[in-house]
Amino acid sequence: MSRVFNFSAGPSMLPVPVLEKCASDMMDYNGSGMSVMEMSHRSPVYEEIIAAAEASLRKLMNIPDNYKVLFLQGGASTQFAAVPLNLIGRTGKADYIVSGQFSGKAFKEAQKMGYDVKCIATSKDTNFDRIPVVTKDMISPDASYVHICFNNTIYGTKYGYIPDTGDVPLVADMSSCIISEPVDVSKFGVIYAGAQKNMAPAGVTLVIVREDLLEYGDPKMPSMLDWKLMAENGSMYNTPPCYSIYVAGLVYEWILGMGGLDVMKEKNEKKAALLYDYLDSQDYYIAPVQKDSRSMMNVTFVTGVEELDKKFPKEATAAGLVNLKGHRSVGGMRASIYNAMPYEGVEKLVEFMKEFAKNNPKA
Repeated sequence: MSRVFNFSAGPSMLPVPVLEKCASDMMDYNGSGMSVMEMSHRSPVYEEIIAAAEASLRKLMNIPDNYKVLFLQGGASTQFAAVPLNLIGRTGKADYIVSGQFSGKAFKEAQKMGYDVKCIATSKDTNFDRIPVVTKDMISPDASYVHICFNNTIYGTKYGYIPDTGDVPLVADMSSCIISEPVDVSKFGVIYAGAQKNMAPAGVTLVIVREDLLEYGDPKMPSMLDWKLMAENGSMYNTPPCYSIYVAGLVYEWILGMGGLDVMKEKNEKKAALLYDYLDSQDYYIAPVQKDSRSMMNVTFVTGVEELDKKFPKEATAAGLVNLKGHRSVGGMRASIYNAMPYEGVEKLVEFMKEFAKNNPKA
């Protein structure tokens, strides 16, 4: 069977050159006589792998020297608890901007833990069809941090701006847009991201944290959530997700080999423009997201007819375009066009959309 175009929100497509390298290394990595899946994380050969992955990421994202890079476990959802446990000790309070399901879950997690947190802005009243506008005067000056989800996978929205939080550290969940374009890391206190959308197979979670913020952790927090402890141990306090880190390193090298994040952004903008330009040119499909909040990574659309919305993903799958069913919170369809999705895949999708509309007229 030939490879399909996989529009899954995650786990998602990986670059073919990376998969081919994984395949060639599977039985014998670099003359070690074993797979990366099998080797000790304490061995010199694996220590080289994790060090190279961090070095490549630092170069790719231009991460300042006063930031630690952590490769952790538990998914981005575990960081919903880790963020307040590590940071709220600064002042005892925190602000959250709720722009979708995952930022809402992060807010609820902090509330559940009994912390003094508040939601200062949300777009829930319009089913998260936009990013809330937040100005500096809305930020609590005594907040320990402000938390946002930079790209909302489910709803297909993304921040078109970086909120000005003044001296209050900005914490961003970038799970579905990490390494898709350049970002000024210095404007954030913490960036975290699950790997399975744009970086690697599920299993590793990236945390980039400014060093001075490692001093506020709750001494009673579980060791596995303690960023300072993990930083002191080079992400190897326990056995890390070795294979996912290895693949992430290959992905970083793949992007660097193409020219870095400026080139990646150009490619992603071209793919997104192809799909959004088609959506804006017709009236069969409806794009629910406000134009100034549109995501480059996750594109949502509906026909407005339940039967057609159910039929579309089934026929698309038969055409080799898989995982286009939208999340139940939005319905319809969702095309996740992460870094590894080639332009050809989006071309095929648009061709299919045109054919589907022609063959399935609305009553």
